[in-house]
Amino acid sequence: MGFIDIHAHLDMLDENGQSPESVLQQARAVGVNKIITIGTEEKDLPIVLNIAQKYYPDVYCTLGVHPHHGSEWNGGIENFILQHANDKEVVAIGEIGLDYYYKNSPPEDQKVSFEKQLELAEKLNMPVQIHTRDADEDTIDILRKFKNRVKGVIHCFTGTENLARQCLDFGFNISMSGVVTFKNAQNLRDILSFIPIDRLHVETDSPFLSPVPVRGVKNQPAHVIHTAQLVAQIKNISLQELETVTNENARQLFPKIIW
Repeated sequence: MGFIDIHAHLDMLDENGQSPESVLQQARAVGVNKIITIGTEEKDLPIVLNIAQKYYPDVYCTLGVHPHHGSEWNGGIENFILQHANDKEVVAIGEIGLDYYYKNSPPEDQKVSFEKQLELAEKLNMPVQIHTRDADEDTIDILRKFKNRVKGVIHCFTGTENLARQCLDFGFNISMSGVVTFKNAQNLRDILSFIPIDRLHVETDSPFLSPVPVRGVKNQPAHVIHTAQLVAQIKNISLQELETVTNENARQLFPKIIW
C-alpha cells in the first residue's frame, strides 16, 4: 500500500524546480504513494487544488490560511473554501493555527483566523491540520473550546509534553516530521514515546525540515521514509506495522482518501 505523507507543500517544491511529476515518481520509488498538499494563503489555494485535481487519487489537498497570513483572512477565502469543500480532492481545512515565533501576523489576528476556520471545519464536518509554534497556552485555550466538536491533527509537532497531552485529550492526533530525527530533539522523541500509535502520523512538511540523513537538501515526500524508520524504532514496531497503522489513522481522519 505504501506510506502517506500527510503534509507537504508541492506548490513550493514546484517553485524550486521539483515538478509534482518528479516528486511523485521519487516518492513512489521508495513506497510513498499518497500525499496531502497544503493550502496556506489566499493566492495558493487555487494552485494546491489544481495540483490535487491533476494527480488525484494519489494527491489530495487542504484549504486554509496559515497563521503567518492570519491578518489576510476574509470572506473571499471563506467562500472559496465553502465552494470547494465537497470536492473529492479536498480532505481538510488547513493549515491553520498560531505561530508566535515569527508573528508575521499579530497574535490577535491569528486567533481570530484560527477560530473562524475551526468554526468552518465544524460547520463542514471536516478535519483540520493545525500549526502551532511558541503559542502553547493560546492553542490549548482555543482547542479546548472545540473538544469533541472538531477533529484533526497537530502537524509537525514540536511543542511541549503538556501541549501534546492536552491535544490528545481534546481528541486531536499528532504528526511527526523530520524534526524528530534531529540530534537536539530528544525531548520530542520522549514525547513520541507516549503518543498512542492509533493517534500518530508521519509527514515531511516539505520542502522544509529534511530529516537525518538527508539534512541540507530540499525536503520532499520520499524522505518521509527516514522519519518513519526512526518513529518505528522508537515505538518498537516494524516499519511495515507503522505503515499499516498510520495509513489506518489517515483513513479514519481523512475519509475521502481512496486507498
